[in-house]
Amino acid sequence: MLFALFASSVGGAGVVREFSGTASTTTADFEVDGPWILDWRANGDFPAMLGFEVSLIDARNGKHVGRVVKISDRPADGVSLFKDGGRFRIRVESTLARWHIKIEEISEQDAKLYTPK
Repeated sequence: MLFALFASSVGGAGVVREFSGTASTTTADFEVDGPWILDWRANGDFPAMLGFEVSLIDARNGKHVGRVVKISDRPADGVSLFKDGGRFRIRVESTLARWHIKIEEISEQDAKLYTPK
C-alpha cells in the first residue's frame, strides 16, 4: 500500500495545518485557538470499499477527545466546528482512501454562522 503524509504550516487566512495521505496514521501535534474548524475530504478509486474515520486526540495526555467522522462505502467531505482551542493530534483510519484535512482558525463571528448538517 502506498503511504504518503504531508504536513505543512500555512500562514494567512487562518489555516493552521494541513494533512494529506492514503493510509492510516496519527498526525503531528498542532496548536490552535478557538473557535476553529476541521475541514476534511476523502475519496478513492474503489468507493464501495472506501473507509475513513477521523478522531481528535488531546496531544497533552493522549486521550481521545471524540470522533469527528466515520464513513464507509462512499466518498465524502465535511466541516466540523470546535469552540475550544488546545494542543491536538488527529488519528486517521483509512482504507483505500485518499484524504485531506485542513485545520483553520475562524472568527467568533464566522463561528456563529456555522450550521451543522
